Amino acid sequence: MHKYLRAIGLGQIKNRKQLQLVITDCIRTARQRDYIVQSEYEDFIFVECCKEFGNRIGIAVRGEFDDNNNYIYNYYFPYVRGKYISSEEDVSIERHAEKESYAGICDDLRVGVSLIFYFQNVIPYLKFKQKKMIPIKGTTLTLSALSCQGSVLMPIIKNEKEKKKIRQVARNRSHLIEAARKGDEEAIENLTLEDMDTYTTISRKIQKEDVFSIVDTYFMPYGVECDQYSILGEIIECEKIQNALTGEHLYVMTINCNELIFDVCINEADLLGEPAEGRRFKGIVWMQGYINFPET
Repeated sequence: MHKYLRAIGLGQIKNRKQLQLVITDCIRTARQRDYIVQSEYEDFIFVECCKEFGNRIGIAVRGEFDDNNNYIYNYYFPYVRGKYISSEEDVSIERHAEKESYAGICDDLRVGVSLIFYFQNVIPYLKFKQKKMIPIKGTTLTLSALSCQGSVLMPIIKNEKEKKKIRQVARNRSHLIEAARKGDEEAIENLTLEDMDTYTTISRKIQKEDVFSIVDTYFMPYGVECDQYSILGEIIECEKIQNALTGEHLYVMTINCNELIFDVCINEADLLGEPAEGRRFKGIVWMQGYINFPET
């Protein structure tokens, strides 16, 4: 069973039989269905069925129709739909080797690493690809994440002057990273010196202060799976919802992490602390996302 089912309030599913009932119900009563005729290897109809159990949370079931017009599901995954544009950078899409699922890769300078996420709207992408319209310029990316482990931290108090200075420093660093990628030796040297100064400052402060009173936000790869991250970010919005099937309560939080805005969904039972606007969320997340394609 999928590890992140509990993140959308389906933690009460304990065995394959219970899971099969939920998947069958998703296929029969799906609120959203989309399909495409695939002919890369042989003609078959690739279908996605989505059913929501609360506001923007649900399960997507993907499969195909056989020769007798029976639906055969290949795999499923829990999801949460983001509601804000997270990035306007170009996104690359790569197919997973084991099945007809895809990963997205976005080189957003604010993160500092190549951001890899589980791609949600596969069928619209495949339709554009069939029409030979990929790559499409001017698209935007909406990110979201599921979490099974997290805690709420109090914020670091900053006045408006300090906030403005932090934003300016972040913008300057983004410009330096962009220049360094283009081969600017001076930018590379400045980034190296900046990192050395940061290391020296933290090494000195860490002896007397807690690390989370020094580090305001971070975004780091976690474990061996490339779309999982350890994050610390400010809570901009927080909504408490209930799974309509199980009655479990969830939190959907809008997080500002390194100036990257995305939604995180977590089960109330897995969250330590009370989330609120202005506080910080620290946890391990499975990153998802979809591309906002233009209307055709």
